[in-house]
Amino acid sequence: MDTEYQLETLAVRAGQERSQFGEHAEALYLTSSFVFENAAQAAARFSGAEAGNVYARFSNPTVSMFQQRLAALEGAEDCVATASGMSAIMALCLAHLKAGDHIVASNGLFGATLQLFGNILSRCGISCTTVPQTDPSAWEAAIRPETRLFFLETPSNPLTQVADIRALAEIAHRRDILVAVDNCFCTPILQRPLELGADLVVHSATKYLDGQGRVLGGAVCGPKKYTEEVFKYLRTAGPTLSAFNAWVLLKGLETLKLRIEAQSANALALATWLEAHPRVSRVFYPGLASHPQHDLAMRQQRLGGAIVSFEVQGSRAEAWRVVDSCRLLSITANLGDTKTTITHPATTTHGRISPEARADAGISEGLLRIAVGLEAVEDIKADLERGLSAA
Repeated sequence: MDTEYQLETLAVRAGQERSQFGEHAEALYLTSSFVFENAAQAAARFSGAEAGNVYARFSNPTVSMFQQRLAALEGAEDCVATASGMSAIMALCLAHLKAGDHIVASNGLFGATLQLFGNILSRCGISCTTVPQTDPSAWEAAIRPETRLFFLETPSNPLTQVADIRALAEIAHRRDILVAVDNCFCTPILQRPLELGADLVVHSATKYLDGQGRVLGGAVCGPKKYTEEVFKYLRTAGPTLSAFNAWVLLKGLETLKLRIEAQSANALALATWLEAHPRVSRVFYPGLASHPQHDLAMRQQRLGGAIVSFEVQGSRAEAWRVVDSCRLLSITANLGDTKTTITHPATTTHGRISPEARADAGISEGLLRIAVGLEAVEDIKADLERGLSAA
C-alpha cells in the first residue's frame, strides 16, 4: 500500500490481502500447515524459491497482514511478529549477537528486559553494561571493541526518561553498532525511531497496539537486511505470534491513533493535577514543562504519551495505601489498555531486580505508575484522591 497515506489510513488499510471470497474484514487463518499443489511446489516453498505459506510457525496470512500494517506505520521496510514483547527482544538479540558480544543499554529499562540481559543472555556469553538513559557521553564511554548493540526504550519505564535517539544513533554508527529502540510507550503514532536514526524498532504489541488488554504479541521492525536475521531465528526457534492474536492486533491498530491521542490528553491533565497536589513529591511526565527532557520529548514525540509516574510523600506504606484505596483503577502491571491501570514498580515490574539496580534506575518505594486510559479524567483524579488524602 502507498505509504504516503496518513497514519490513520495506514492503521486501517495497510497490509490487507483479500482471499478469493472478497472479505471486507481481514481473514483469520486458523491452520497449522498449508497444502501444496504437488511435490515440486512443496520443495520450492520450503527452499524459498517460491513465495507462499509453508507452516504456521513462521508463515501465516493473518500474521503477515499484521506485520505489513505495523511496518507501514513505523515507516519500516519489514516486520517480524513474535509471541510477546520479550520474545521480540530475545529474537533480536540472538539474531544479531553471539558469545563474546557486548550490549550497552539504558539502566531504566523494563525490569524483565534487564533480567533478560543480565541473567539469561549472560549465560550465552553476551555481556551488558547499563548507563544513564539521558547521558550520551556515558553511552559512548561504555563502548568496547566487542560492543554490537545499543538498546533503549524511550520514554523509559516507569520514570519516562527520554533518550536522544538521533545523538545515540550517531555515536553508535561511528563504531558500526546497531541501535534498537523499544517504542512501546509511544507507538509509531507519537514517535518513529527509524526516522531518527535507529536501525530496529521493538514492540510489545500486548500494550497499545492491542489497546484493550486482550492478547500477547511482539514485533521487530526495520530494514530487511536486519529483520531477515530475526526471521531466521523465529523460523527455527518458534516464538511465534498466533494467527488469532495477529487478527486481534490488526483490529487494535485500526483505533490506535484515536486511543493514543485521547489517552495522552488525559495523561497531561492528570499529570498537571498531580504536580499541584500537596501529597505528591514529584511527577514524571514528558508533556510537563518541568520534565528534565521536556524539550527533547516534544521534538521527537508528537505528544507526551499516556504514562504518568509520581512519588507520594512517604515510602512503600503510603504508596500502597493509594493503590489499595482505588475502586476504579485496575491494580495490574499491564499498560496500554483503555482501562486505567496502577502499579507499584518497586514490588511489581522491577521487583525482581536488585535493590541496588532499582536505586540506580531511580525507582523509589514511594513511586507509582499510572497507565492512563479512556475514562473521564475527573473520575481518575477522584479515585486517586481517595488514597492520596489518606496517605
